[in-house]
Amino acid sequence: MQTISLEKQSIQFDRIPNVRELGGYEMADGRTVRHGLLLRGGYLAHATDGDIRRMHETYHVKHVFDFRTETERKYQPDAEIPGAKNTWMPTIDMYTDKKVESFPDHAYRDLANYLLTAAFTDKGKQLARDLYPAMIDNEYTQLQYASFLQQSINTDDGAVYWHCSQGKDRTGLGAAFLLAVLGADKELIIDDFSLSNEAYGQELAMVRQKVAELGGGEEEMEVVQAFIGVNTKYFIDSLGIIDNKYGGMDEYVSNQLMMGPDDIKLLRDRFLE
Repeated sequence: MQTISLEKQSIQFDRIPNVRELGGYEMADGRTVRHGLLLRGGYLAHATDGDIRRMHETYHVKHVFDFRTETERKYQPDAEIPGAKNTWMPTIDMYTDKKVESFPDHAYRDLANYLLTAAFTDKGKQLARDLYPAMIDNEYTQLQYASFLQQSINTDDGAVYWHCSQGKDRTGLGAAFLLAVLGADKELIIDDFSLSNEAYGQELAMVRQKVAELGGGEEEMEVVQAFIGVNTKYFIDSLGIIDNKYGGMDEYVSNQLMMGPDDIKLLRDRFLE
């Protein structure tokens, strides 16, 4: 079993939250992920000039994938990285007749207070439980992640950076699918996903204290864990859906994410050593 830690994977930027890389992870075939090529994190809206310079000059980011909704992009547009293509790829389906339930537009004006309030509502609790399964089951979302994987293969001269707002849920699912294609075992996929709880440990502690002060119990705490950090239990349950409904991650990658044997080989040759 390989040991992973936030300290090993984290990349500290001035104003870009929760940036980590997949470099150094060992895959089932014994190869490891190349360092500095697969970067995951939060939005670039508040990135400093120094942050952007590092993304460009140190990591040579050539493709940015923005998994956020149209509203999120409107309120917090990404800063541009010189020479990098920025592809808007919203992974929450808010457009089809099978759309995934998400936060209302007004929530993004004061997200912290909205999430604290939502922890005490039936709708908020249901949203926290249903988000990962709804995304995994949604055909629109599947196509977006499939496109992310395919376009990552074609980014062959620099690093890939994918993000949502805080770099944890939608970004975490992208990392999970990417790691699965690269040949990671389930334990590593879960461990990488869960590192966001360490990245947001201070914020989680503060909000959990507020929930307790408002009389919240374990159910409300689980919602806060899902909204401010990540709820690993909900994520593991979602992996169970992939196993039980779709025949396992390999089948899901092949059928829902449309990665054929040649695609998998190209991705592994590109990002493993």
